[in-house]
Amino acid sequence: MSSSDQPEPSNSATEQPLLAPSASYSDQYPAPISYTHSPRPIRDLPFLLLFLLLTLSTFAIGFLSLARRNPDKTLVPHFTYNPSLSSCVLSRSLPSSPFLTSSTLLEFLIPTLLITLLLSPPITFSLLFLLRHFAKHLIYASIPFFILTPCFLNAYWFAACLVSAGCHKAFPLTYRIVVLVFVFLLIGVILWIIVSNWHRVELTIQIVQASAAALAENISLLLVLPLLLLLYALVYFTPVVVFLVFATWNGKVVPRAHKGFYKCEWKEDRWVQWYFALAVIMLLWSAATMIEAQVYVISGTVAQWYFTPEVSRPKRSLRSSLRNALGPSFGTVSFSGMVLGAVRLVRIVLDAAKQERELRGCIALILKCCADFLLSAFNFVNKFTINFAAITGEGYCSSAKMTYELLKRNLLSAVFVETVSTRLLAGIVFVISSLYAILVYVILRATSSLNTELYLVAALTWVLLMVVLCYFVHVLDNVIDAVYICYAIDRDRGDVSKDHIHQVYVQLPKNRNQGSSLV
Repeated sequence: MSSSDQPEPSNSATEQPLLAPSASYSDQYPAPISYTHSPRPIRDLPFLLLFLLLTLSTFAIGFLSLARRNPDKTLVPHFTYNPSLSSCVLSRSLPSSPFLTSSTLLEFLIPTLLITLLLSPPITFSLLFLLRHFAKHLIYASIPFFILTPCFLNAYWFAACLVSAGCHKAFPLTYRIVVLVFVFLLIGVILWIIVSNWHRVELTIQIVQASAAALAENISLLLVLPLLLLLYALVYFTPVVVFLVFATWNGKVVPRAHKGFYKCEWKEDRWVQWYFALAVIMLLWSAATMIEAQVYVISGTVAQWYFTPEVSRPKRSLRSSLRNALGPSFGTVSFSGMVLGAVRLVRIVLDAAKQERELRGCIALILKCCADFLLSAFNFVNKFTINFAAITGEGYCSSAKMTYELLKRNLLSAVFVETVSTRLLAGIVFVISSLYAILVYVILRATSSLNTELYLVAALTWVLLMVVLCYFVHVLDNVIDAVYICYAIDRDRGDVSKDHIHQVYVQLPKNRNQGSSLV
């Protein structure tokens, strides 16, 4: 639908007129930017071949390590040095393994975690329903709990430690007061962040509600993406971890001199350390690729819904996005995953070096500034690249360039993506998980014989529900980014595909001079 048939919603305070395409637009982009349906050409083929080659090498060497494993690895403590043979020999008598009995903790922990896992889908869909229809009520009702919940937990543990004799002896009063004050200072920082961004809450509510509606229209994403993640864990991640474990079994027991005596130690084969490096790199690359594949599927599915007229519904949008992500665009997804994995790996190395204080002086400061600048640049380039590639079917480099030109030409910026919504959603998830953990604690306190183990069970249920709901927030955040790029494409073409989306996203800052206080 063109802007002549249905003009874009006007907002004199924030909206700016659509820019006419530049003179070189037709040279750069011979066709209008829009969703590209199948069939799509294969993109970034070298990275696809490299990923497949390294994956096949990882699995081939892994199976070889399984076949060549030496069972003596688990019996090293039972080897003794034989001077007559100048080698290590296995003792004739081996101690029997102790009989393990089940504990009371496991009897309550396992059923509680299973019940939490079964309740997490209804809780997730209920949260989506509330965000779609009652986002304003839910967010305004949850904001006070962002402060009250951590305050209650902080005061509760301090009081519980006062009455507990074991905690009172193990944790001196001075340290407890320091921790108590420190947590309250953190809560004060959270309160300051909320107050300083209060003017953006109303816009955040509209963005969350519009994105929740988009996700509800493509509700199959919440069903298929966890299955895709589970499939990756079973088919790729778990076998490689098993290969890493059994790779350490490739070696032999050898005598080694130690202070005039010989000890029997395990010596790994030389190739094991090289395989470890390959397998760890592929685990990082494959995990980042899986994350980018999910972003690709979300963006492609949402884009088909966005550009489909209101009178009809997209057909097989999720299946088409999956086929493109795992088919012709898998090279692009692998390329993006490699960039994402490399950036995170470098950041981990820098953080580890900073903690160990290995880099000091002016040169270290310069290197750190350069590294932070490069990492920020990569994050900026990679922000919307995979979203754009999922919509258009372009390669990684062309998608990065075209995304930058698209946002710049329409006075939009990747810097001003709504970040308050992420923090508000994270706060809601924290509150829901905390209230659920408190409820579990109260129920087990009244029905079980557990004592201090209650805190462990409640903490693990809190973590489990937190992980599930954070995954939901991750999907919703990617929906926000995908809709943002679709809105930018609409502005670039002068179209209004989804009127209610335009009414919300048109309120976002359009350039650096219109910025707001991002946290």
